[in-house]
Amino acid sequence: MEVNQYLEMFIEESKDHLQACSEHLLELEKNPDDLAIVGEIFRSAHTLKGMSATMGFEDLADLTHKMENVLDAIRNEKIHVSPEILDVVFESVDHLEEMVMDIANGGDGKRDVSSTVAQLKRIELGEEAIPEVVTAETPATAVASVLEYDGFEQTVIAQSTEQGFNAFEISVRLREDCLLKAARVFMVFEILEKDGDVIKSNPSVEKLEDGQFDQQFYVAFVTKESAEAMQKKIMSVSEVEEVIVATIETPTTAVASVLEYDGFEQTVIAQSAEQGFNAFEILVKLREDCLLKAARVFMVFEILEKDGDVIKSNPSVDKLEDEQFDQQFYVAFVTKESAEDMRKKIMKVSEVEEVIVATIEQKQHSEKEQAIQEVVATATVEVEAQPATAPKPSTAKPTPAKAAAPAKAEKNHAPVGNKTIRVNIERLDILMNLFEELVIDRGRLQSIATEVNHGELNETVERMSRVMGDLQTIILTMRMVPVETVFNRFPKMIRQLSRDLNKKINLEIIGAETELDRTVIDEIGDPLVHLIRNSVDHGIENPTARLAKGKPEEGTVVLRAYHSGNYVFIEIEDDGAGINREKVLAKAISKGIVTQEQSYSMSDKQINELILASGFSTADVISDVSGRGVGLDVVKTTIESLGGNISIESTQDVGSVFSIQLPLTLSIISVMLVEIEKEIYAIPLSSIIETSIIRSSEIMNAHNQKVIDFRGKVVPLVFLEEIFEVPRKEPQGDEFHSVVIVRKGEKLAGLVVDSFIGQQEIVLKSLGNYLTNIFAISGATILGNGKVALIVDCNALIK
Repeated sequence: MEVNQYLEMFIEESKDHLQACSEHLLELEKNPDDLAIVGEIFRSAHTLKGMSATMGFEDLADLTHKMENVLDAIRNEKIHVSPEILDVVFESVDHLEEMVMDIANGGDGKRDVSSTVAQLKRIELGEEAIPEVVTAETPATAVASVLEYDGFEQTVIAQSTEQGFNAFEISVRLREDCLLKAARVFMVFEILEKDGDVIKSNPSVEKLEDGQFDQQFYVAFVTKESAEAMQKKIMSVSEVEEVIVATIETPTTAVASVLEYDGFEQTVIAQSAEQGFNAFEILVKLREDCLLKAARVFMVFEILEKDGDVIKSNPSVDKLEDEQFDQQFYVAFVTKESAEDMRKKIMKVSEVEEVIVATIEQKQHSEKEQAIQEVVATATVEVEAQPATAPKPSTAKPTPAKAAAPAKAEKNHAPVGNKTIRVNIERLDILMNLFEELVIDRGRLQSIATEVNHGELNETVERMSRVMGDLQTIILTMRMVPVETVFNRFPKMIRQLSRDLNKKINLEIIGAETELDRTVIDEIGDPLVHLIRNSVDHGIENPTARLAKGKPEEGTVVLRAYHSGNYVFIEIEDDGAGINREKVLAKAISKGIVTQEQSYSMSDKQINELILASGFSTADVISDVSGRGVGLDVVKTTIESLGGNISIESTQDVGSVFSIQLPLTLSIISVMLVEIEKEIYAIPLSSIIETSIIRSSEIMNAHNQKVIDFRGKVVPLVFLEEIFEVPRKEPQGDEFHSVVIVRKGEKLAGLVVDSFIGQQEIVLKSLGNYLTNIFAISGATILGNGKVALIVDCNALIK
């Protein structure tokens, strides 16, 4: 089965299932006895496991399977839900999210989750969530394995124990001040290799040799020596602080499959078993000094083909023939011969060092077959609006795959597939770029029609403008994404913060369906994280302090989003301690952010907004959550770069509200075109208060700055010709000046220009890689007459 075509769908589906797991886990924590919620989490995990196994992401599937076992035990009331157990399940979901993100970024989804897996196993066995160590004094006790073993590693362990060897898992911890970690690892492995065989290590041998680990590593080891003897030998190595030797549980005889099988291959194996054949997976390992690997592979396959049929190999036959493999390869094989006979025959081939023959589990194939059918069924539902090109696996029972889609549709009371379609965001970006070119051409046509003044041309251009306006609305709507995609991460974050800080916090989310352009959505996540962490750490008091103030023990953080005009407002409100005016002022003066004299005339709002200054922090102690004086200044910078602004309202001991104002979209904006000499500039309408014509006599000087009196306020003037160094043929001596009054938060400024051209919708284009960091210019646009106009960044002009 060709799975690459399903990769994008797999990533999106996985994210949806993991988000569902997180949401239901939060519900389960509030209602620990509601087994229906556990069932929902189990179903999401089970589907994710099936998809992962089908796509070949074994690490992802394995961790999900371990998590699923714990959920199954909770569902069957073998385990009772506790915060400690949920901590481990949440940790598993975090790992799964990281793995999916790695796959989305082109990785293989592998991640060291041995600690979490060990925790899950202990929970499943009914033990405490905190790992228990097994010392050498009780070596006979079998313990839950920390390492994960594939089928052949399990077979090696099983065969070793049958032959009288001991199978141990050894944890070695080096001292904190150990300088030569790689050297100590080498000495440990030297001891091990004298007394037995190393089966596996975590981290891998390569990482251990490079010193890429903390202070601890694990080794799976078979030996004739006792646990106590091995512990003493390893403890003799300098700078080894602790050695724990634990017995590995003997695995069952049937082992997990290493190879992946498509539907047809599964059917062949299943039918062969029904007809009395044996299905084996065979590991063949050649000697390190083998020179003619391809020749040895040929001889092995010659033996196999005499006694049965080869179903699959890894690497593929072509790579094996070209010697594109290390020293070992795997073969799936059906035969009437026994496992032992096949092993002996292959061992007769010269330069073959080891052969392991393992039985293929039939149960596993039925699960994989079901998983493939689930994915194909999902594909049928989700992409029904597109031509059905997905190959259907040739399985013995294809009916369930076909039945799955109607079942899903019936559950939702409406067919899903023909209502929605997943579109890659890159395609929407291309569509937007093409439309932006049309907007430029529309402006050009309107300019030409005005010059020519032809009736039919004017009528056609007018109609085209109306149609393009409708098209623009549709395209911008298509790019809109609910802020829910950002908000979804916060309930889990609040839970973790409340546990870390020993606070009781309730998060309320209002207006999650409010939509924003995806370019804004991509940027707004981190600022919101900073603001929420700030509210939780600085705002919400601990339960004792809240009770002393007559407040409920549990604090509340409200995350609210709503539309207003062409803007979206996002508010973070808390009922915490509020902003201490005196403490903020004292800190700001000590940091040199404001002077003592300036502080006398500052309003409460201005004082509140001092906490947005760079490097400002009122935290007495630096913690993992906050207190380093970074964060809120980044929030302010990011929001202003998006064309928005942030304001703060706070009342001490009552609470605070952080309000963020953001434009709906950043791609196509309305501007006021102005002229300076022969140069044209565009000023965004979102920053403009109004335009005005003033007399030269109205301009005054204050602190070496030209200012005007604008409706009772002193507004500084900024002469754009000086800022942009516009060359003039003749000096200007006009009695009147054209001024654009612009705003940044509460601050105003007057931009002095030669003349106003008019209002227009323009396409915002970047200046490229060569013209970065140009002061007070945020981009450019192409006008209808073909000229380029620079877009003024008003935020940069107002200090």
